Amino acid sequence: MIDLDRLKEEQLHLSQKVILKDGFERISTISGVESAYLDKEIISCIVVCAYPSMELLEKKIAVVKSGLPYIPGFQAYRELPAITEAFYKLSQVPDVLLIKGNGILHPRKFDVASHVGLMLNVPAIGVSKTLGAGRIENGKIFIGVDLCGFEVKTRDFANPLFISPGHLVSLGSVLNIVSKCIKPPHKLPEPLHLAHKYAEKERERIVSSSTAKMI
Repeated sequence: MIDLDRLKEEQLHLSQKVILKDGFERISTISGVESAYLDKEIISCIVVCAYPSMELLEKKIAVVKSGLPYIPGFQAYRELPAITEAFYKLSQVPDVLLIKGNGILHPRKFDVASHVGLMLNVPAIGVSKTLGAGRIENGKIFIGVDLCGFEVKTRDFANPLFISPGHLVSLGSVLNIVSKCIKPPHKLPEPLHLAHKYAEKERERIVSSSTAKMI
């Protein structure tokens, strides 16, 4: 049985530790982190790209079993073990992480990008296709009276992305950083596009390998 009340209390406690100031002087490398799912396994891929050229420098993958189901608002508790395992395989620590999911755009202002950034002590930005919380006013997203993120359209006729600081990144920096990571025709910032592609390839490889063993 998952004690959601305890997890909510933990999120509220940890949210007080989030720093919304830039934890970098300059950015030369930026990562994308995305996870794919296969039964009870989480496949997390992290790529490192040069910034702002978006040249791929490194990629690592971790596959970790998870007994947690998908529960909205608690993504980090399902994905964090796989993300951290992939992160610690890297030969270099990236200056900034782009994480598929929300940062402080969350009812308790502590979604997966905040959780990962805080746990790894690395600047992190949440990039999501869905709005976790808040209301939109002229491209700005507020939770109560607090500005917590932005609505961004990266491609004509495509649904918007919702971006928010996770940890060690200021609200003033997130738009600038993410905009420099967009490479048409992709909707997602390039590091996340690559992480998604490689995570899906690994999922397909595992499925094909399992099928082959059964034949």
